[in-house]
Amino acid sequence: MTRQFEGKVAVITGGSSGIGRAAAIAFAAEGARVAIGARRAVESQETIRQIQAQGGEAIFVPTDVTRADQLKNLMDTAVNRWQRLDYAFNNAGIGGTAFVPLPDYSEEVWDDVIDINLKGVFLAMKYEIPHMLKSGGGAIVNMSSVAGLIGGPIGIAYYASKHGVIGATKAAAMEYAQKGIRVNAVCPAVIRTAMSDGLFGSDHEAAVLAVHPMGRFGTTEEVADAVVFLCSNKASYITGHALPVDAGLLAR
Repeated sequence: MTRQFEGKVAVITGGSSGIGRAAAIAFAAEGARVAIGARRAVESQETIRQIQAQGGEAIFVPTDVTRADQLKNLMDTAVNRWQRLDYAFNNAGIGGTAFVPLPDYSEEVWDDVIDINLKGVFLAMKYEIPHMLKSGGGAIVNMSSVAGLIGGPIGIAYYASKHGVIGATKAAAMEYAQKGIRVNAVCPAVIRTAMSDGLFGSDHEAAVLAVHPMGRFGTTEEVADAVVFLCSNKASYITGHALPVDAGLLAR
C-alpha cells in the first residue's frame, strides 16, 4: 500500500525529543524523508535511529531556531539532499518559568521564550516558504498551545508567544492561500513530556490535570497524528486554523 507522504520531504524543528520526535517518526512512517533541526545532537541521533529502524530516511542538522543562518541552512540542506520541501512542523519551543507573578517575571526569560517560540516560527517560515513554492506547494504546521487561545498562570511569556504563533499562522495562511501553501497550528493541552514535567512539577500536577475533562494528559503520538493530518490531503481545505488537541479543555 502506498504511504501518503511517499517521495515527499518534511522538516521538523525540535525533533530531538517529545512531540517533535513523535512527529518525525510519524512522518517517516508515512513515507516522508525527514530533516530534523535541533540543538541536542545525541537526542536527535536517537530520533534518526528510531526512524531508520522502521526503514525510514532522516538527517540531523544542528539548528538553533533563534539563528536565521542556521534555519536557512536547515532548509537548504534538506532541499540540496532531496531536491524539494513539502511539509514543515515548526515545533521547537520552551516553557519559560511557570506560576511566577508578572512583576517577578524575568526579562531574560521573556526574551528567550519569545525568541524561541515566536521568532523561531517566523524565521522557519521565512526560509521554508520559498522552497515550498519551488516544489509546487506544501503544508506548514506551527506549534502553538491551548495557551495561545486562553490566558492563565503558566507564565506570561509562554502565553504571549503562543498567541503570537497563532497570529503569525493566520497571517501566513492568508498570504499563501492561493499559492498552494497551507499554514495551520496545533494547540495541545498538557502533553506528557520532559518539558511539561519540568514546568509543572508534582506540586501543580493535580490542579493542572483537573482542567482536562478527559482526566488524563495527552501523548506525544496524539499530537503527532494531528500534525500529520493537517499536512495530509485529508486537510486540503483547511488553512489558517488553530486546532486544539486538548482533551476537551477549551469546551469547559
